Amino acid sequence: MGKTKFSKMKKFMTLLATTLMSMLALVFLTSCGQSTDKVGSNGEKIPTLTWYTIGLQPKDFDKVLPEVNKYVEEKIGANVNIKFIDFGDYTQKMSIIINSGEDYDLAFTSSWAGDYLGNSRKGAFAGLNDLLETESGQKLKDTIDPRFWEGATIDGEIYGVPTQKELGSAPTWVFTKEYVDKYNIPYQDIHSLEDLEPWLKVIKENEPGVVPLYITKGFSYTVFFDQLVDPVGVEVNDDGNLTIKNMFETEEMKKNLETLRRFYQLGYINADSATAQDDKSVKRFVTKGDGQPYADKIWSKDLGYEVVTSPIVDTLITNGSSTGALTAISSNSKNKEKAFEFLVLLNTDPYLRNLLNYGLEGVHYEKVSDKTIKLINPEQKRYEIPYFSLGNMFITYVLDTEPETKWEEFKAFNDEAQVSPALGFKFDSSKVTSELAAINNVLEEFKQTLYSGSVDIDEYLGKLNAKLKEQGIDRVIAEMQTQIDELKKTQK
Repeated sequence: MGKTKFSKMKKFMTLLATTLMSMLALVFLTSCGQSTDKVGSNGEKIPTLTWYTIGLQPKDFDKVLPEVNKYVEEKIGANVNIKFIDFGDYTQKMSIIINSGEDYDLAFTSSWAGDYLGNSRKGAFAGLNDLLETESGQKLKDTIDPRFWEGATIDGEIYGVPTQKELGSAPTWVFTKEYVDKYNIPYQDIHSLEDLEPWLKVIKENEPGVVPLYITKGFSYTVFFDQLVDPVGVEVNDDGNLTIKNMFETEEMKKNLETLRRFYQLGYINADSATAQDDKSVKRFVTKGDGQPYADKIWSKDLGYEVVTSPIVDTLITNGSSTGALTAISSNSKNKEKAFEFLVLLNTDPYLRNLLNYGLEGVHYEKVSDKTIKLINPEQKRYEIPYFSLGNMFITYVLDTEPETKWEEFKAFNDEAQVSPALGFKFDSSKVTSELAAINNVLEEFKQTLYSGSVDIDEYLGKLNAKLKEQGIDRVIAEMQTQIDELKKTQK
């Protein structure tokens, strides 16, 4: 080998060795940085609980989390590392985390994100029955409405601690008050899509810069149906027959989709309805929300202008709504008892719950009275977090724009809700898992486009249902019907 080649090879080997040493050092430092457990003054290890939750991390979260950990460490000898995953990515990313066998401790889960039923059945979440029988567990059980625990029960076992909040599903029209007042619109009499139509026309003809009906990706109109798995379930007016159907084969769905199509063609719906992310700067007359008492106050705060609301249908308690938000403990967690201690604290301790909900007193809010707070500079949105994702809402403060009786009114709202004929039924999907996975892929392809109003309904609805049949939806319906018929026998 010549001197030149030897010199080049020597330089290459030196560079390679230096690079490898740097990479090893980086791996070592990274792994050290990930070891977040520490030792307390009494010599005991203080575990750090990894908690995945839904939503975007608030701007000032790095100021709030140290205060959270200071308090949690003092109370139960633990810290928490809270990791946020955005709404649209949550189910997919949590599925990857679960399937990888990652050693995390806590996770948000629900009927609509994080697949509470599916992940519980496949062993991803730890059963909590034994822990709930302990003294602290009984305290937790007594804090939360028994109907939430019933919703969380799968084959006799509870796998998540439910958030105490609104119990029923309450689809709601959300109107911008400015236009309601300007055109003297009787919004409280508006419930169905057909009720909306004359007022959408008024806005279209008189407010050229305003979207009459603002629809974003994720919009659906299933107000007549209790989905037990998407898109299979029972119609709300089933009268106890419990006849399992494909929602997209019902006359009611076709009628609603045709109405949305007509609205789109008339220019009442935004052109990007199939793909739009909610843009608060878009001026709109009406959009659809999931209602609860005083939701209009929260929406007005978030949007920066006043809104008023009207229910689309009566509030309905379904299997999905009763599992609308829970926190589960991973079956892989090495800190299950400590994670449960934290959940008890989170759901029973007002100081901790409000610290996570509203941030720091004097920085993000100021107290008006014992139970009421006023947000400081809310337009800066320095601390916004999904309240429902963090535990018992009934021990949180109310805003100065809300009455102190807010949570009593929530309880009344829950007590007055109607009940789905299929409430209590938990579908065992083990015999049709491959069909459900294939069906979900079809829905991903078609559903948002159909709801947007931007395509011909006869053509696209026909294609959707044909593909659903190809992927085995009839087998899912038959299996669910067999199981629900067995449930009916036990109820006689």
